[in-house]
Formats: sequence, C-alpha cells, structure tokens
Amino acid sequence: MSTVRLTETSYIVLGLLEAREPATPYDLKQMARQSTMHFWHVPHTQIYTECARLAEAGLLSETREHEGRRRRVYQLTDRGRDAMARWRADPTSKLAELRDGATLKLFFGADPRALAGEQLKMHRELLAEYESILAELGQESPIGWRRALTLGIAHERQFVAVWQALADGEVDEELAARAVPPVAD
Repeated sequence: MSTVRLTETSYIVLGLLEAREPATPYDLKQMARQSTMHFWHVPHTQIYTECARLAEAGLLSETREHEGRRRRVYQLTDRGRDAMARWRADPTSKLAELRDGATLKLFFGADPRALAGEQLKMHRELLAEYESILAELGQESPIGWRRALTLGIAHERQFVAVWQALADGEVDEELAARAVPPVAD
C-alpha cells in the first residue's frame, strides 16, 4: 500500500463514510449535497474517483453488490480511521477562502445598491435553509455537523447585515461599525 496525498476531498469522503458506512459513492454524493456542499464544493464525479483512489491506497475497503447494478460499496479501514483521527486532531492554519462574485464586483466599483437586492434575497434564503437544517438535525446528530451549521448561520447573518447596510446607503466606517462589532483582544 502506497502513501497517498490526502486532500480536503479525501477527508470529506472519509468523514462521510465514518458517519454512515457502508456506502456507495452515490450515497456519499447525496450526503455531501445535504451537508458539506454548503461550505465545500466537490464535483460529484470527484467523489466517485476519490473513493477508488482511497481504496487503492488502503484507506477504504471495497466490495461489489452481487446483484443489480453491482455498485461499489465502501467502508473505512483502520488506516482510514487513523488518517481521519490524525486530520481532525491537527489544528489548521488555513483561513477561509472567499470567492464571491458580488464582493469582486464591489471591489471593482459596482454600485452596492444595485447588487444588494439580489444578494439580500439569496443570503436570506440560505440563512433560512441553514436554520431549517439545524432545527431538523436534532441533538442526536453529530456535534460537528451542528457546529458547522451554526458557523454557516453566523456567516450568513453577517452577509445579510452587510448587504442590508449597503442597501441602506451606509459606507466605509459606518458599514464596518454596523455590520461587525469590534473584537476585544
């Protein structure tokens, strides 16, 4: 078994399998669509190829269904569980990467009021979706899933606050003061 480079996509596959195994790549794709895709997009085809790659590296075991479509079914191996545990235990120094078209347009001088209406609509819808998902999860769901949703809710509330301030014509220091209270050291 060779040493394999693990990426965020690798950990998404390992983590989703840890939460619900055994699973097919299709099962994982469905789970990701309802969870991790809200904050980390992975093309569904990449989930399929990543499962095969991780199985080849010995992090997943693979079986085939005996009937029907003969789909591949994966489970974590001990090596896969160990890799996941090590990754979780290692604090990250990476900051979030914001790739937002509206922010890019603001940077290049677009009229904030022209952008604000659609941005407010979309961020309010996403906020409502996150709040609904969190309410449906319940206390029996994994704590990490609830914490990630809580972070997403806080993020969307900030987007709504900033876009509302921009829609109201607030600029620069006013905007910063209204949208984000100062952080104490």
